Amino acid sequence: MNSLELCAGAGGQAQGLERSGFQHEALVEIDAAACNTLRFNRPQWNVIEGDLSLFDASPFRGVDLVAGGVPCPPFSKAGKQLGSEDARDLFPQAIRVVDETRPQAVMLENVRGLLDAVFVDYRQKIAKQLQAMGYWTDWHLFNAADFGVSQLRPRVVFVALRQDVAEHFHWPVPSMKLPPTVGQLLHDLMRANGWQGADAWRDLANDIAPTLVGGSKKHGGPDLGPTRSRQAWSALSVDGRGLADEAPSADFVGQPRLTVRMCARIQGFPDDWHFVGKKTPSYRQVGNAFPPPVAHAVSAGIALAIQKAAAVRLFRKAA
Repeated sequence: MNSLELCAGAGGQAQGLERSGFQHEALVEIDAAACNTLRFNRPQWNVIEGDLSLFDASPFRGVDLVAGGVPCPPFSKAGKQLGSEDARDLFPQAIRVVDETRPQAVMLENVRGLLDAVFVDYRQKIAKQLQAMGYWTDWHLFNAADFGVSQLRPRVVFVALRQDVAEHFHWPVPSMKLPPTVGQLLHDLMRANGWQGADAWRDLANDIAPTLVGGSKKHGGPDLGPTRSRQAWSALSVDGRGLADEAPSADFVGQPRLTVRMCARIQGFPDDWHFVGKKTPSYRQVGNAFPPPVAHAVSAGIALAIQKAAAVRLFRKAA
């Protein structure tokens, strides 16, 4: 199975697809730092750096899956929720790519705000456009914590499946196992420089993290979000006013700040995934990512449905 990914970012969704058995035909991303991250970690991937609106998808016609994480500001509660009136709305471009490629499946993720009542007409319009191409469509709200991610991160996933594939598709079932707390997850990273307070901090950071906020280039330096988010981090004994370059020193006193690597682990990235760039662009790549475990859970169901549909076609042909 192969895939074409749109707005690939730093590779959160791409990793999930990879774990589900999809081979990447191409990954389209406009941010230079994110493209460098993709190339560094997977030199063999075909990373296309540029504006999605200028991307010609016709050479990829027949790809099995079109996936992506189109920009969320048009639907985020943190913004003005302008939807189709927002210049950053790339859902129309994603629909165009689907029309040009006619894949067996489509998987697009976004923020929870997209399910708000104000966007009901917008969602129906998207669904009708895909249904007119012969796809079955559905929307589903997930929380990353239900798939082992130590973070309260709701995400909406939209799927469109060819009718023969849709017959075999099931949304993933949340795990009954609780994810580790922030303290349990990051204890080894916090004590990397011999911090004497690491054990006590682990016991204080006794819950999962609030949502990591990547922000935009219009925002200032790296921090863990607005006042409400910083208060939630403070309750976990984390200073959310900025990020640290390294773990606390042996004699550090107070609430520690997270490093980019710590944030990446909270987001569900493996420790060997390297983010290219200085602290601010690296953190934005992490904060704006689709958690790999969630992407894997959904795409694994799509992969299985594609495989079952193929088996049915082979059986009928043999008969």
